[in-house]
Amino acid sequence: MKVSSIQMNMAFSSPEENYRRAEELIRKAVKDNAPDTVVLPETWNLGFFPHDNLFALSDKEGERTKSLLSSLSKELNVNIVGGSVVRSDGDDVRNTCYVYSRTGELVASYDKTHLFSPMDEDKFFKKGDHISLFTLDGVKCGVIICYDIRFPELIRTMALQGMDVLFVVSQWPKVRVPHLMALTRARAIENQMFLVLCNSAGKAGETQYGGSSLILSPWGEVLSSLEDEKEYIISATLDMGIVSDIRNSINVFSDRRPELYNL
Repeated sequence: MKVSSIQMNMAFSSPEENYRRAEELIRKAVKDNAPDTVVLPETWNLGFFPHDNLFALSDKEGERTKSLLSSLSKELNVNIVGGSVVRSDGDDVRNTCYVYSRTGELVASYDKTHLFSPMDEDKFFKKGDHISLFTLDGVKCGVIICYDIRFPELIRTMALQGMDVLFVVSQWPKVRVPHLMALTRARAIENQMFLVLCNSAGKAGETQYGGSSLILSPWGEVLSSLEDEKEYIISATLDMGIVSDIRNSINVFSDRRPELYNL
């Protein structure tokens, strides 16, 4: 599987500009890199996140996002892990990822489960209540959103259900990029899986987001990366045979002692 991670610089509180730019970047990634799967960052429709008029600016029931991603995936014959968008759900607002197969079919929908209380995300958004596993081109994948990466029990649960590739979509600030680098590498190594990070670029208000998107092997090796916060697209090919090789040589899953764990 060849993957392209789109480190998008979104316009804060400007959905019209962001939908236009997201489509432009998806088309560019497919044209320049011919990936099987493209990935967008967290809350790319608004940025993270406008407190004023949040509900009014949100994508109503996710309809605009679903229409765009469905049509593009089918037209371009590419899988799309749609980062996440701010979307309404009745009277609630959610931070939601939609995943589309290359046939234009919605194969997964995930609402961020761990909301970032230091920036009051928990006061504005509704928590998700399920994990998200799906299959793209025969590969078992999963997706989490930003702050979720700090909760290893979530990712281990997904790995125990057969996940081989984890997509991490985020709006991670530059000041804490060292944490993001440590956490992503640890999650890839301890779960013996590929990890594809798509972080945002640019600023939202006073916050500079950190970029530094990367693609990691199950050994924690960097297959592709971008060590700055510019808008850019990185790509790498994931050799799925590596997953079975490492799990056969260092079988941490069979050596687990779940009877001792009290989570």
